[in-house]
Amino acid sequence: MTDNFTNDWNDVLKDEMEKPYFNNLEEYLEEEYRTQRVFPEKRNIFNAMNSTAYKDAKVVLLGQDPYHGEGQAHGLSFSVEKGVKVPPSLRNIYKELQDDIGCEVPEHGNLSKWTEQGVLLLNTVLTVRKGKAHSHKEMGWEIFTDKVIQHLNHREKPLVFMLWGKPAQEKLKLIDSEKHFIIQSPHPSPFSARKGFFGSRPFSRANEWLKRNGEEEIDWCIE
Repeated sequence: MTDNFTNDWNDVLKDEMEKPYFNNLEEYLEEEYRTQRVFPEKRNIFNAMNSTAYKDAKVVLLGQDPYHGEGQAHGLSFSVEKGVKVPPSLRNIYKELQDDIGCEVPEHGNLSKWTEQGVLLLNTVLTVRKGKAHSHKEMGWEIFTDKVIQHLNHREKPLVFMLWGKPAQEKLKLIDSEKHFIIQSPHPSPFSARKGFFGSRPFSRANEWLKRNGEEEIDWCIE
């Protein structure tokens, strides 16, 4: 799977992908893709990193694992391709986006515009079986995404980390909160959005921090 990187993540993560746990993960995934319906497609597993280079990342938006419905996941957390029905979690994100900074709610769910501006749309686990949320947890992905977060934490230029939901917030221990700006809230799913996601104003808060640190703000509005 190392062939999937098309930018500087290849150098950053090359050693990690040669470790025994990752070899075991690759063997497990080969069997899963052969015998089960697994999302996203193999070519999209590392779409988050390929869409946002290590050196270009300004915001890390961390979710749990990919959508497990047919045709939904394409390797970017919370995003779906155009033409796919917008999932409930993303509808709630759009609601908060509208309440926070006034963006009109778009008709599609493709968040690629964010990645082009330095938003890394990462999940803690990068694959899932059809219809079975978090079915690939504790198979090695968490170790891998820990290392991704550690590399970003050690980068000289600080970032914004948005940690949505408990699996994402477990990465908090890997992040220097004095160096980076951390925004925590419940997951935007219908089960938890009203417990603190709504009203958390993550988009305006991220932009305020970026502006204070001399960075260009993110245009969060999706056309």
